[in-house]
Amino acid sequence: MNDSTSHHLLMQAATPADPDPQETAEWREAFEALALTHGPARARHMLNELSRVARKQRIGWQPELATPYMNTIAVDEQPVFPGDLAMEERLASLMRWNALAMVVRANQAETGGSAELGGHIASYASAADLFETGFNHFFRAREGVGEGQHRGDLVFFQPHSAPGVYARAYLEGRLGEKDLGFYRQELSAPGQGAQGLCSYPHPYLMPDFWQFPTGSMGIGPISSIYHARFMRYLTHRRLLDCTGRKVWGVFGDGEMDEPESMSALTLAAREGLDNMVWVVNCNLQRLDGPVRGNGRIIDELEKLFAGAGWNVIKLVWGSDWDGLFARDLTGALTQAFAQTVDGQMQTFAAKDGRFNRDNFFGQNAELARLAQGMTDEQIDRLKRGGHDLVKIHAAYAAAANHQGQPTVILAHTKKGYGMGSAGQGRMTTHSQKKFDGEDLIEFRNRFNLPLSDEQARNLAFYKPAADSAEMQYMHARRAALGGYLPRRETAADVVDIPALPSYAQFALAADGKEMSTTMAFVRMLGGLLKDAGLGPKIVPIVADEARTFGMANLFKQVGIYSSVGQRYAPEDIGSVLSYREALDGQILEEGISEAGALASWTAAATSYSVHGLAMLPFYIYYSMFGFQRVGDQIWAAADQRARGFLLGATSGRTTLGGEGLQHQDGTSHLIAATIPNCKAYDPAFAGELAVILDRGMREMMAEQKDVFYYVTLMNENYAQPDLRPGAEADIIRGCYRFDSFVPEGGKASAEVTLMGSGAILTEVIKAARQLAQQGIAATVYSVTSWSELARDGAACQRDALEGKAHAGAFVAQQLQSSTGPIVAATDYVRAVPESIRAFLPEGRRYLTLGTDGFGRSDTRAALREFFSVDADSIVKAALHLLKQA
Repeated sequence: MNDSTSHHLLMQAATPADPDPQETAEWREAFEALALTHGPARARHMLNELSRVARKQRIGWQPELATPYMNTIAVDEQPVFPGDLAMEERLASLMRWNALAMVVRANQAETGGSAELGGHIASYASAADLFETGFNHFFRAREGVGEGQHRGDLVFFQPHSAPGVYARAYLEGRLGEKDLGFYRQELSAPGQGAQGLCSYPHPYLMPDFWQFPTGSMGIGPISSIYHARFMRYLTHRRLLDCTGRKVWGVFGDGEMDEPESMSALTLAAREGLDNMVWVVNCNLQRLDGPVRGNGRIIDELEKLFAGAGWNVIKLVWGSDWDGLFARDLTGALTQAFAQTVDGQMQTFAAKDGRFNRDNFFGQNAELARLAQGMTDEQIDRLKRGGHDLVKIHAAYAAAANHQGQPTVILAHTKKGYGMGSAGQGRMTTHSQKKFDGEDLIEFRNRFNLPLSDEQARNLAFYKPAADSAEMQYMHARRAALGGYLPRRETAADVVDIPALPSYAQFALAADGKEMSTTMAFVRMLGGLLKDAGLGPKIVPIVADEARTFGMANLFKQVGIYSSVGQRYAPEDIGSVLSYREALDGQILEEGISEAGALASWTAAATSYSVHGLAMLPFYIYYSMFGFQRVGDQIWAAADQRARGFLLGATSGRTTLGGEGLQHQDGTSHLIAATIPNCKAYDPAFAGELAVILDRGMREMMAEQKDVFYYVTLMNENYAQPDLRPGAEADIIRGCYRFDSFVPEGGKASAEVTLMGSGAILTEVIKAARQLAQQGIAATVYSVTSWSELARDGAACQRDALEGKAHAGAFVAQQLQSSTGPIVAATDYVRAVPESIRAFLPEGRRYLTLGTDGFGRSDTRAALREFFSVDADSIVKAALHLLKQA
């Protein structure tokens, strides 16, 4: 069986026969007459009525969510294209060339690159026209932050298409030719007087250029939804009017397989986020093969988005197909597309016009007649909708004007469009980054580029003269839209932080009162919310544990944000702590969705750069469900230079007694330490917590530093001491001398040093007392941040290796006031306290205790004994070290 025969078998129809065609025709004619006479509204009413009748009769039918494989916007509904079509096509061709040249040059030794650098061409080749239509007509830049000035749209760029965005910035004059020559060479570029261009959108690496990190698949989509919702939040709370602004997201069809991509679709519909447009670039191909080789991803996504409540616009075929559909009186085209799976569609993309004439239009006589009069080249150049600027503009315009729902545009494209035999539609096209001379000439010819053969073979960048029609047009279009994109700005007003005693005096002078650090935090938060300056800028966020964390008292104080207010009387309306939703509510209660809550936190934590309005989010959650569950999102937030607090409540492996393996956290501080701009603290006492919150707020809101804080909190009640006088600076640096315990009479047989953090510090203090009773003096240090101590030590080590003067590691300086071997205990895996071993004073033996392994369900006392982090275990460890002396 040859390929042609097997293809024909694959495409055979499976439509059931109509037992009464005449009756069917009568029903059809009656409905058409109804629609023609009484209009679409009456026709929709009748369809809804018939659907109700069918349900009542238990017919077992419901409308198909998928529509025919055609454009949603009919030809007669298209608006007039407002630009110079030929000019925009020329500009798009230049972007394509410069993007291709940049990637290929980076991987050719003869042009100064290296084959190991990698890069992608095919994704941008498929998305170029989608991007350019947005750049020329829709993506608004921030004009400023003054009254009446547009604050700009939010645009999430498909990460593998970054070379195309750089190529546009080059023509706009925002990047130089030398910069393009250092694509993916960020370290070597500065030495050559150039800016290195990062692989994907990374605000941390290009802080004036990229706004949103999208390189980790799925995080861009969920982030875009919560950014759109946060804009509504700012508007409804009258903090910033975000009406008239859009969130645009260009994502890949393969990316839609990520659970984060899909997890918030219903939220977007429920909130009526018509300020958001997704463009899903359906080039039908993943990295290794078809997205849905045996199905149709566009149909699948249409059902998914429509079912979730989105407005769906299918952008399938270009203008060249309009005439074919108009001449197709028998529906042969629609039928053929309905039977063509994506794997076969990819083959059509990879083959030439002759193959498509024989294998697509050659399926039956009706299709063959439609192709009569067309040359093979004309068939080869039939565009898919995502490559037709007129069709794209029509889809974007409809999406931008749609009200009441978020919109998704499913744009049909070819991966590697225009790459010809070198990569168009091929399985290997994602990794294609090398072209021989003939491939480059073919690409040049395909897009009619003004390059000589020599220039093409040498991968010369091309930029028209400044006074050329192309350059003037491009700059004029961006000027009309407020300026250039992407562009990241950080100008935001400094926010004054209230004096620490005004909201935390109870913690600074606790006088032995029993409370948990979680309780202390919530009390401080309530006080901060009352501050006239800072209070409105605070964004409290919970996934679904506000009552667990003792935050129910905030429901009445500031309310829970709801875009529709509260349409019901809550069951507990008579309670002092009753549930209260409000349009101007301040708390974001996200339900059982750590991914959603973290996305909300990121939107608030980057408001200073996205909106020019500094906000301060506090997201409190079970610590186990943070870095472990949504760690990739936290990493992306760090890339976006987030500013805010993550509060890991019920932290540690022994404080959440009955919950067991899945809930007990022994690793979050280990993971937090890997993020350079995350400052992680594990305070044991409310006074320490107050100092850390005060410093964090001042660092982020007043000094406007691009850091965020991770602070762990416990739900264990114990006596809280007063803050040690003068300990503030040491608390922030990572540890301070808490107390010394000496035997009665002051004579000690030996001395030891004990270090502890968080919940286990109370066990360390108990151990110190027990040792003192045995005649051994013990000095206790409260470690508030193992990672800050380790970073300080590593910095000193680097200075030493480079011959720079340094004062020595801070932890070593602190421990100089104590003697004897050192025992360190935490509620986390031993790797956490092990991180400072290299920076301790020389000659001091060091033994670490931690909670390695899986968690268990039992009492706190039993768990601490099991993991050997209780007071008795600490005493045994100290005695063991003393015996080795």
